[in-house]
Amino acid sequence: MTSRTLTLIGLSLLLGLGAAWLANSWLSSRLDVKPDDNLQNVVVASLAIPFGQMVEAQHVTLVRLPKGTVPEDSFDAIEKVVGKIATFDMLRGDILRGARLAEHLGGSTLASLIEKDKRAITVRVDDVVGVGGFLLPGNRVDVLATKRGNGGGNEAKAETILEDLRVLAVDQTASTDKTQPVVVRAVTLEMTPAEAETLVKAKTEGSLQLALRNPLDNQKKPESPTVVAAPPVPLRAPAPRPVVRRSAGSTPNWGAVTIIRGTAMEQARVR
Repeated sequence: MTSRTLTLIGLSLLLGLGAAWLANSWLSSRLDVKPDDNLQNVVVASLAIPFGQMVEAQHVTLVRLPKGTVPEDSFDAIEKVVGKIATFDMLRGDILRGARLAEHLGGSTLASLIEKDKRAITVRVDDVVGVGGFLLPGNRVDVLATKRGNGGGNEAKAETILEDLRVLAVDQTASTDKTQPVVVRAVTLEMTPAEAETLVKAKTEGSLQLALRNPLDNQKKPESPTVVAAPPVPLRAPAPRPVVRRSAGSTPNWGAVTIIRGTAMEQARVR
């Protein structure tokens, strides 16, 4: 074997080793790709989650989204949302946020839907009070109270005592997956403690009626203006009258009087 042949063999081996090293480096760089720092994990709904539903693992999935598009109260792990209660309807693909979820601390799921400063009051209803069965959890209603006159007869007075209350549940159902009218026997409303006192008082004085509101209508009737009485006008004390002192003079038909005005004194003769 000549030296030329040995040289060609050595060169072939060298080129082969170089090609193998380049291929191995390229493959290693592809396998060791690090995730883009501009993306982060976000929990989104994989199917529709209705109001009042407890979130389960099969309801959500984990996706990666750019950091600038992710809300601050979102979740980066599925286990952080499992067991929470949905306080709003969520559609498939919606990002799960802390503002739309409530902790389930035991008991019924309805208790987790009530805001911290409010209470849940249940009102017995019939097909008329229940707006023909079209009341569903998540609706907003007004409460009208009817009270008959003290003198008897057919005269009655009706007024709106509470406005824009949220329906938490109908009967024992807090889910909003139904859209057909259902006649119920009780409606649970969310209100403040002061509103609860007003409702209980009106219920003992007369009958109640619920009025269904448009979900986009959050306006309340203006309060009646308060009439402020004008302050009383201070009365002025009457000016003091001058004191007249009469003294006898030398002439029987004339007399001398002393007129006192403040600290000044003046003598005068009168008949």
